[in-house]
Amino acid sequence: MSTPPASHSFESAILNALQRLVEVVAQLRSPNGGCPWDLAQTPETLIPYVIEEAYEVVDAIRQGNQEAIADELGDLLLQVVLQAQIASEAGQFDLKDVAEGITEKLIRRHPHVFGDVKVQSVEEVHQNWEQIKADEEQSPTEPQRLTPRLSRYARSLPPLMAGMKISQKAAAAGFEWENVDGVWQKFHEELAEFQQAIASESKANQQAELGDLLFTLINIARWHELDPAEALEGTNQRFIQRFAQVEAVCDRPLSTYTLDELETLWQRAKAKLAGGD
Repeated sequence: MSTPPASHSFESAILNALQRLVEVVAQLRSPNGGCPWDLAQTPETLIPYVIEEAYEVVDAIRQGNQEAIADELGDLLLQVVLQAQIASEAGQFDLKDVAEGITEKLIRRHPHVFGDVKVQSVEEVHQNWEQIKADEEQSPTEPQRLTPRLSRYARSLPPLMAGMKISQKAAAAGFEWENVDGVWQKFHEELAEFQQAIASESKANQQAELGDLLFTLINIARWHELDPAEALEGTNQRFIQRFAQVEAVCDRPLSTYTLDELETLWQRAKAKLAGGD
């Protein structure tokens, strides 16, 4: 008897591991001896966990901790399997449908790999993907409209990411300034309107003008090929690092320091971190 190829053994190990995970989740959801917490879950109650686990995967990747990445990917995979298990119990779909669906989608959207299409660059791959995606979503009896896609971005993505996506797609469709000077002019207009709202208008108008100002900043970021979500994430981390430096040298509650004292400590923290000291 010949020894099976190593790749075949590896694939079998993966399938066995996935099958065991599916069986464990099914047992957790079993009315006979299952876990009360798991049995109480619905697709809706699990939404916060899906979001949380996705962000924890991102954080682990950014940290470059391979053990943490594997662990967090497992937690995210659990959410996929659990959602499929709940749907299967309701007779809607199962994990097989999920896997087959994404497999077929990948094949359709990669005709340069699984078909006869020729591409010369990553940009061509992206353009083909977007066109195939648009064709899949377009009803044959209705004119092509961008609004449904923009609405989906607004529903499904974090606000900064959604704003960038909406801005990019609208610009690609021709809804765009002639040059970046026009975007900066719009920014100053929106800043003045926000200041006016803060000074004398209702909370609802203040909120609306703040949103307009932020969306214009997102457009400026797009023009300069910057990622606003990544920029804010970096600022959050730098603030925490500097704040930690301030706390480390304080010998009494921060609330007892004057503003000038705190500013001095803050500038020292910035300088220390900037110098890598």
